[in-house]
Order: sequence, then C-alpha cells, then structure tokens
Amino acid sequence: MMFLVVQEVGILRSGPPHRRQGDGRMNGATRRNRRRGFTLMEVLLVAGILALLAAFAVPKLFKTAQEAKIKLAQAAVGRNGPIATALEKYQYHMGRFPDTEEGLAALFQRPEEVDNPNYKGPYLDGTIEELVDPWGNPYEYRSPGEVNEDSYDLWSWGPDGINDEGKEGSDDIKNWVER
Repeated sequence: MMFLVVQEVGILRSGPPHRRQGDGRMNGATRRNRRRGFTLMEVLLVAGILALLAAFAVPKLFKTAQEAKIKLAQAAVGRNGPIATALEKYQYHMGRFPDTEEGLAALFQRPEEVDNPNYKGPYLDGTIEELVDPWGNPYEYRSPGEVNEDSYDLWSWGPDGINDEGKEGSDDIKNWVER
C-alpha cells in the first residue's frame, strides 16, 4: 500500500513507511528492500533464455541470407538479368555473342581481335574483376553453349564455391533448366 509520508525534515516522500526500531535504525526487512538487485540465479536464467533464443534465431538468419544470395545470383544469370541484357546488346550490335575466349570481358572493353565498327561498348559498367557472384566468384560463360547451343551458357559456382560447370545435381546457378 502506497501513501505519502511526511518525514521529520518536512519533505514529502512516496512509498511505504519505514519502520524504525527504537534506537532509530531500520529493521532488517527494510534494509533488504532498499538494496534491490539481481541474484545470480536470475542472471543465469536470463542468460540461458537469451542463449536459447540465439540458438534458434541465428541459423534462420544465415538461411535467409543464403537464400537472398541465391536469388541474387539467379537474377544475374537469368534471361532478364543485367549480364543477359548486356550480352543481348552485344549480339545486336556485333551480330554474334562473344565467344568463350573473349568471354564476359568483351562486355567491358572491345576485344583486341575484333575490328568491328558496330561495337558500341562498354555494355556493363565497372570492370570484369567486379563482375562476381554473391559469393565472390567469377561468373562462368561459354559460347556457343553446350546446353543453349544457339546462344550461350552462363552460370555461377553457387554457394559451395566449386565450379561444377552447371552439371546436373550441382548447386551451380545457371541460365538453363535441367531436362
């Protein structure tokens, strides 16, 4: 029960009245109430709960981040992605896709062997060294493609960082569908 107590010095104070012992000292119960803190057991309990929550939350965050990287790589190698768009522009101007030897570098600067006035590059901003998948590996390019024989094969090494050349069953992210 809370009420105001007028102390001897005339200051109003909110809270339960302090019972003083006959000699002016506070009794033991009042002293304990004034020294509030957390017990070791309470601290350990809270730490345990936080550790348990972290054990469930952290893997979900990593899974979500991995899924986002996969979607980003799929968008990059997809038919409407920035690399595909640049390759289509190159093909429109030059009448062909860059061959495997020229590679994706042809999208950034004119290949030395190409003496074609129709080259309107660069078709992508930046440098070939900056054209990497979400895991920091280069995109792979093959033209003419083994799967897309009339155009090109484009793929990312995927989450495991191993170039499986887009083979069936690998985690490579590619611009073709398994048949």
